[in-house]
Order: sequence, then C-alpha cells, then structure tokens
Amino acid sequence: MDDEKTSFRHGYLDYQALTRQLRQWADTYPEFAHLHSIGTTPEGREIWMLTVGSEPQRIRPAVWVDGNMHGAELAGSSVALAVAQAALRLHQDAEPPPFGLPEHVRERLREVLFHICPRMSPDGAEAMLTRGGFVRSAPRDRPAADNRPRWRPQDLDGDGICRYLRVRDNAGDFVESQRHPGLMLPRRVEDPPPYWKLYPEGVIEDWDGEHIPEPEMLRYTTDFNRNFPWSWQPEPEQMGAGDYPGSEPETRSIIEFATSHPNLYAWLNLHTFGGVFIRPLIDGPDNRMDQGDLALYRQLAAWAEELVGYPTVSGYEEFTYEPDTPLRGDLTDYAYHQRGCLAQVCELWDLFHRIGQPKPKRFVDHYTGLSRNDMERLARWDAEHNGHRVFGRWQPLQHPQLGSAEVGGADPRIGIWNPPPELLPEICDGIAAYWLRVAALLPHLEIEELRCTALGGGHFELQLTVANHGYLPSHGVNAARDRPWNAPIRARVETAQCQLRETQSAQRDLGHLDGWGRGLGEGAHMPWYQRSRGTSHRITTRWLIEGEGRATVSVGNPRLGMLTRTINIR
Repeated sequence: MDDEKTSFRHGYLDYQALTRQLRQWADTYPEFAHLHSIGTTPEGREIWMLTVGSEPQRIRPAVWVDGNMHGAELAGSSVALAVAQAALRLHQDAEPPPFGLPEHVRERLREVLFHICPRMSPDGAEAMLTRGGFVRSAPRDRPAADNRPRWRPQDLDGDGICRYLRVRDNAGDFVESQRHPGLMLPRRVEDPPPYWKLYPEGVIEDWDGEHIPEPEMLRYTTDFNRNFPWSWQPEPEQMGAGDYPGSEPETRSIIEFATSHPNLYAWLNLHTFGGVFIRPLIDGPDNRMDQGDLALYRQLAAWAEELVGYPTVSGYEEFTYEPDTPLRGDLTDYAYHQRGCLAQVCELWDLFHRIGQPKPKRFVDHYTGLSRNDMERLARWDAEHNGHRVFGRWQPLQHPQLGSAEVGGADPRIGIWNPPPELLPEICDGIAAYWLRVAALLPHLEIEELRCTALGGGHFELQLTVANHGYLPSHGVNAARDRPWNAPIRARVETAQCQLRETQSAQRDLGHLDGWGRGLGEGAHMPWYQRSRGTSHRITTRWLIEGEGRATVSVGNPRLGMLTRTINIR
C-alpha cells in the first residue's frame, strides 16, 4: 500500500475523489473492506461508511471514526481515511504491523471492526472546496420566521472564491495591517484612518436598503454538533440546535447506525482546528464524572501527548465558550452517555502552537485570545510557511447594494481552518497510530474451557468458563453500563440426543465481565499497595445433562458478538 499514491495524505479530496478512493479499497480488499452508504444528503451525495475487518458482517467489538462534520473542516476526511488505511494494513500479512505495533497487538486488532465515516457532510465539504466562504455544517438555511435581512455568500468578483467585503466607514472597527497586506486588525483608539467595516463576500437578502445586518454564523443554519439527542436543547437556548434531535438527514443517519450497532466501544469525532483532544464531560465538571471512566481518559491523554503531541482537555472545564454554559446536543456526549463509547473529539491542526501563541488558562480562550501581535505573527507564518494562502490583497468592487467596496482579505480554508497539505502526512500518521492504540483496548470474549464430566447414572455436568481478555469491561464505559440495550453476557445450550435436566435453565445471564485495564492514576497500581481485581473478568456456569449426545453452547451479547462451540456428551 503505497502512501505516495494516496492523494488524501497530500491534499483535500472532493466528493468524487473521496468516493473513488473508498471504492478502490473495497474493490482491492473485498475480504476485509466493505463500503456502503448510511444515508443520502439533500444534494444527492452518499454518506459513505467503510467497514474494515475480516467477515465485516460478523458482530464483534468495533470502533468508529468520523470526519468533516463541519463543512470547512476538510482535514478530518483525510485523517479518517488514514485511519482506514492503517486498519487495512493490519490484514496484510506481507507488511509489518503499522507504526511498529507488536505482532500480538496486530492479531488482537484484526478482531476489531473499524467503521470509518470520512465525510459526514459531503454537501458542506463540496461547498467549501468549490466556493469557500463559511459553511458551518451544510450549505442550506432554515427559513427565517421574521424575514429579517441576512447575508448570503456570493462570489462577486468572479475569482471562484468567497472571501470578505470591506466598506470604508468612519465608525469602522477594523484597520488594515501596515506590515501584512490583506490582514485586518481590530481598531485601537490611536489608529489613524482609513477605518473599515467587514462583511462576508455576498449580498443581503430581504434588505430594506438602509440597515446592514450583522453576519450571524448559526442563526439560520443547523450545526450538526448541536443536533444529537443527549442533552439537546432548542433554540435560542442552544444556537444551531435544529428543529429537533436528528432533524438533519446527516445526523439522523449517524444516530440510526449507532443505535443498530451496539457493538461500538470507542468513537473518534474529527474536527479542526486547535491541536487538542476534548473528552467528556461536556455538560459537567470532572467531579461529576465516573472516576473509573476518568482514569481511562487519562490513559488516552498520555497516548495523545506521546503519539500526536496534543493535550487533552475536559469539554466542560476548558471548552465551553461561555463559563458554566455547556454545549447541548453534542455528538461526543451522545456517544459516551447514550451509546457507551470511550468517545472524544480531536481538533486537528495545532495552529496556535505553530505561531507560538501562549497557552491560556482555558484552551477555548485560544479562539478569542489572539492579540494584534499574534495576528501579525499568523500573517507572517502564512507568508513564510503557507505560501500566502490565507491573506490576499484587497481589490476595488462596486457592490450591487452597498456601492463602493473592496473584496479580498482572508481565505481561511488552508492555513487556518485546515493545515497546509504539506503537513497532512505527519498529522495522518499521528492520529492513525493513536487510534490503533485505542482500538487495542476493546473487550475480547473467549471461551476458556468447555468440558463434560460424567457423574454416573447417565448424568453429565457441562461446565463453561468464559473470560474477557480485553482491557475494557464488557459493558464499555461506566456511564452507560445500565442502559437497557447494554445487555449482559448470556450463555445458551442446545442439546441433541440428550437433554437438559432443567430445560428452563438452557439460557443463563452471566452479567458483565471486567477487563484487565484500569486507566491511569489508579491507587491499585501504586507500589505501596498494588493489587488486582481478582477474577471478576471470568465466570463459570454449569448445566446438568441426561443421556449421551451432543451439546452446542453459545455465549456473548449484541456488543461482543457470539461464540459457539459443540462438545460430545459421553
């Protein structure tokens, strides 16, 4: 598998190219790559899902990766494809395990299903690639009940890109940098004119000819990451919430897939930008989080720092835009609380680190904390390391509504919202190596022993011992252990030419089994009192059988899959 021929590692793919890559893998590796659509967008594009693993229809523990939930965040698709490529490599005997993994880890990972949805919003990504501007999730607006005027993106100068408009105004709140043409800076008291107002390149719908509206990022559009069922709140309590949870076909397709696939144990939701992993809780502080789950996330944080170089932060404590105001309808919260997954966001692309911005007290403050010096440092980085992709010169324009104006300024697609393509291979490798490590934590059910013991008088004891040899417990994260769908492990026996002494005991609930892992920061690991849980990872059950014949035992549940073994009774 030649990295040089995988274009997603060196650029951003449109819908046709992404589809071509996925179909190529499915055609080349039909024994362990299965491609199907989980939904169709309003513009007629498929929401592709690539499942990687031998016998992809056989149920067993699985992980999920999605990218490009937000239209502008194209790097998520490239990185999701890199995870898919790494998963495919696990099944190629001629190649060594990817990223130097030991052979026994590769063997365990071959039993994990990887569900990869590289582009949750193909309509949004296509709009970004073809015209630019700002698209939060998808390029469609909800109708406005109040008919207020609003900005609509439009390429006014015919260059194929929507950038910005600036209009000279003595009350303007921006000035242009003297050092970096195209960079607009917030106005200071001592700044001399000219002063400017900034708007998106476009036109004003329902304009009264007098009052220019402020551009509103989420007033008329649904943010997919506010449209999931857990803790969903309607507007205006949560901007971008949509009409109801799953109101958008893209989010509804994800919800339906996750609900019908309870075997998901880990979930990676790829965004840009920032260079940070965001973990639950999204809606509360760490002292309200299950402490066992928190220890698991500490282990993930250690690997994230080691393999990717990104810190990990609490969604509530370091990523709420307003203090004590959690985001509602978030996908990670849904995956963690409602689907029992070890779930997290990764904001790809560590731009703040690259430009040398100091770390603020709360990571989210990076996004509002750039000083004018930081902005000029960003423009200098754009010139020296990004080929002037972001900041362009202003050109005069006669706007059809506002009259004399200028068009140009920032195109944040490559260099702000997404990394330069030259950096993609490094980012792809880091996240893929990290996610394989996380996938290796999944529970792994094994039948350790199935034996028949003669008791005399034509009676036999059938003994079954099953164990979880994986890191995680069979129920996944503790937050969702008691969900009704999170079924216990069940064992069932069927007989031929012999019979159970008590037929009502053919099926047994065995409960859940612990894994061997505890995360990091557990007192049981400390050298002053090290201890194991005992045998809570293993359970034995017995049946009494009359007569000779055969018995077939099945054990498992909808998350772990089923193991079946037949034994002679004699």
